[in-house]
Order: sequence, then C-alpha cells, then structure tokens
Amino acid sequence: MTLWFVFALMTVAAIFAVLWPLGRRARPQSGGSEAAVYKDQLAEIDRDVAADLIAPPEADAARVEISRRLLAAVDDQRDPTMQSNVRLRRLAAVSALIGLPVVAVAFYLSLGSPQLGDFPLAGRARVADATQSLGSLVAQVEAHLEQNPTDGRGWNVLAPVLARLGRFDEAVRAYRNSITYNGDSAERRSDLGEALAGAAGGVVTSDAKAEFERAIALSADDPKANYFLGLAAEQDGRNADAASIWRGMLAKAPADAPWRPLVQAALVRVGGPAVPALPDGAMAAAKEMNDADRGAMIRGMVDRLATRLKQNGDDVEGWLRLVRAYMVMGDRDKAASAVTDARQAVANNAERLRQLNEGLKNLGLDG
Repeated sequence: MTLWFVFALMTVAAIFAVLWPLGRRARPQSGGSEAAVYKDQLAEIDRDVAADLIAPPEADAARVEISRRLLAAVDDQRDPTMQSNVRLRRLAAVSALIGLPVVAVAFYLSLGSPQLGDFPLAGRARVADATQSLGSLVAQVEAHLEQNPTDGRGWNVLAPVLARLGRFDEAVRAYRNSITYNGDSAERRSDLGEALAGAAGGVVTSDAKAEFERAIALSADDPKANYFLGLAAEQDGRNADAASIWRGMLAKAPADAPWRPLVQAALVRVGGPAVPALPDGAMAAAKEMNDADRGAMIRGMVDRLATRLKQNGDDVEGWLRLVRAYMVMGDRDKAASAVTDARQAVANNAERLRQLNEGLKNLGLDG
C-alpha cells in the first residue's frame, strides 16, 4: 500500500510540473512594450507643441504616423494566433492531466509486476548469487541463523546441506533445532539419527538408535528408520533380526521404491534371500542386457517356476524360492498367494508341511 501511495505522489508531482507553466497567465508587458512607446511618443508631441518646439503641421504629420504604428501594434496583440496558442496550451494541459497517468499505468501493467511485494534492501543483500560457492551460501545461512536462532525454516534448510558436506556434528545441532522450532516428525527424527550415525563413522550408536525408534513410533513404515534399525541389528551381530526387518520392508514396499536396491543388497549381506539365481547360460546373456530386459527375464523365470509348482506342488524348496522371489521383487500379493497355494499343495504330507512352515519362518512370515 505504501508503494502505491508513493507512486501516486510522484504522478501528481509530474502532472503539476507540466501544468504549472501552461496554466500561468501571460503577464502584461511593462511600459517598454511597443504600444506603450507609441503612446508616450504621442504625449511627447503634445508637449512639444505646447512648448512651441515643433510646428503644428509637422506635429500633425508625426501624430498620423505614430497613430498608424500604434494601431498596427494593437492589432498584433489581438492576432488570432494568440487565441490559438491559448487553446493549444489548454489542450496540452488536459492531455497531461489525463494522458500521463493512463500511459504510466498501461506501461506498468504490461512491463511491471503489480502483485510483487516490496523487496527491502537488506533482503536483496541476502539473495544468493549463482556464482557463489556452496560454502559461501552455507556461511550466509549460518550468519542469518545467528541473528535469528528461532528460524525453523532456516535450520530445516541448513541441516541436510551440512550432512552432505560431512559436517555431521553441526548437522546434528541443526536437526535438533529444526525439531525444536518446526515440530516433531518421523522424517526429522530419522534424519537426526542418520546424522548421529554419520558423526560416529557409520556406527548406529545408542543415541542414533533411540532417534530411529522415536521415528518408528511416529510412523511405523518410515523407510530410513527401519533400514538403520536393521543396520544396528547387523552391527550387533543379530543377522536374523536384521534380515527380518529388511524382509518386512521389501514385503510392504512398492516395486519402484528408490531404496529397494539398497535394502536388497543389505539383505543378501546378512544371508537373506536374493533374486533367484540364473543358470550359467542365462547369467552370460543377462550381462549383455539392460536393467529392464534383465528384470523381464527374471520375472519370466519366476512365472515358469510358478507354473511348474502348480503342476507339481510337492517341491517345498521350489515353493520357498517362489515366495522369496516375489518378496524380493516387491510382489507382496503374489507372495501371499504363493504361501496359500504351497500350504494347500503339501497339506496331506505332515513332514513337507513342517518344512514349508519352517522355511516361511526363516523368511519372516508366520509359519
């Protein structure tokens, strides 16, 4: 609102500057004007005649000539061009009064930004220059937060950048402040736990584990918290617990989850199920394929295994491989359906049913 008020004052000043000289009346000229001179000359002739300084015939001739010049001067002052000039001045004044604001507003609406808020000088000084280094930008944000320590948004921006730069101790402080001023959330707790683990050289310490557990309490399916809790179990030598956590993640996750390859690799590391092994010939062919073709090839093998088991359901190991493959590929519904089909297939054989249930327990499924 203040900006528009300033613009209005500037417009009024500009219009006034244009109208002031146009609206001023022409001041009458002093006695030095042409008509006044001629009148003085007529009066002077009368004085000369009275003083016998000039003869009457000569005085009459002089009066005639001076009168002729006086009439010509008066006619010039009444020239129509003078009236025309007055009309032009009035027209220019009206045009300035109306046209100047209209033209100014038209240009501003087309070239300006009417909806843009004001941008104080102090704010402009804080605008990031594209040529500035990341360290310089971080220093600016840190300087801002020193002056505004309760700016939760600033801490939320600074914390992940510090973590990427490997400044984990500072990132821990930034994440704690982010939680304090932005509120608690599973994502912020997980990020804090990750920073604590980074500060410890990748070890999931008790403090980091506590943060991951707080994240799980807020959101049971938080992927980062679950992954690091599995990593904590692996570091404690509890590979079965780690595998169980990671299998649960894969069973619930969509097939295109970005963290799926990381969890699959971790699961293989602790002896969990991997993608079904390929024959030697297929392995050689798979090396030449892209990821999409390789995935299609593996799915084809899994489908053929499922078809074979429907025809011959006595193969307990085959059922377990099929369930494991579906879990790794993220086909949770197909894995559950395969478990049901497997139990139905071996229901008449107590030993095979026991082997199947034991294998399902090892996969993290209820036996």
